[in-house]
Amino acid sequence: MKKLASLTAAGVVITLAGTGTAVAQTHSAQAGVQQRVTTQPAAAQQVAALQAAPKSAATNSRLYRTGRLAATNCSPGEIRRGSTAAYKRFLQRMTNCLNKAWATQFRKANLRFSKPRLRIVTRKVNNACGRWVSGAAGVYCSADRTMYMLITKRELRDPFAVGIARLMAHEYGHHVQQLAGISNYYFQARQRASRSAQLQLSRRHELQAECFSAVFMRTIAHSLPVPQEHWDHTVNWFRENGHKGWAQNDHGKGRSQAAWMERGYNSAQPGSCNTWKASSRAVA
Repeated sequence: MKKLASLTAAGVVITLAGTGTAVAQTHSAQAGVQQRVTTQPAAAQQVAALQAAPKSAATNSRLYRTGRLAATNCSPGEIRRGSTAAYKRFLQRMTNCLNKAWATQFRKANLRFSKPRLRIVTRKVNNACGRWVSGAAGVYCSADRTMYMLITKRELRDPFAVGIARLMAHEYGHHVQQLAGISNYYFQARQRASRSAQLQLSRRHELQAECFSAVFMRTIAHSLPVPQEHWDHTVNWFRENGHKGWAQNDHGKGRSQAAWMERGYNSAQPGSCNTWKASSRAVA
């Protein structure tokens, strides 16, 4: 069977003192994909130091009224098997594409924009959010607003452009939340919430980043490219497997993940990603 997709699942910690991990594995369509993401909340004193953000920062962000994400001609090039240089070049060019698209959207919203830093590593390193956790494929750290991308031997053996692009777009989605003040509200709300409420807040936060990722993937579908069969396979995999292997439901059931991916991809509008006003069932 022709290999349709190699999927990666992004997990990030956007805290002042935490680390996030993601296990990203490359598989054929027959073998499926495994994923695991863990998230740690910020310490109470560090949450208190964040700029106060009202609930409306999440529920009524100006980003939601900016229409379609700017179309971006994104041609990051091929990732040749075994070529670290080609892999790095792809990551750098993908970051440039993300910067261009989201900078335009922030200007539409009259919100201040700044680019995240990108650090590409070939071994696990400590960062401003703490120690690198075993198995991490990519991390966004809000303490230094940096996306850390790990190039592994596994990925070098069988790189898959759509999967890697989606991973980066999810990490970048958390940067968007950080800049828009959504993450500040999220961390503060978590601090005073019950355990069950914390999990729902986490799901709203993560499902929105997944939706933002899908919005971007739609805008580069013709230039990357993103074949429809690859995207459909990706969504279907998350629908069937996205919830499996998680210790707790902090990222949403598979059907919820797939639903928000479809919303973002079909609309190409950040406004379709308002998980903060969605019903509890929609973020289950």
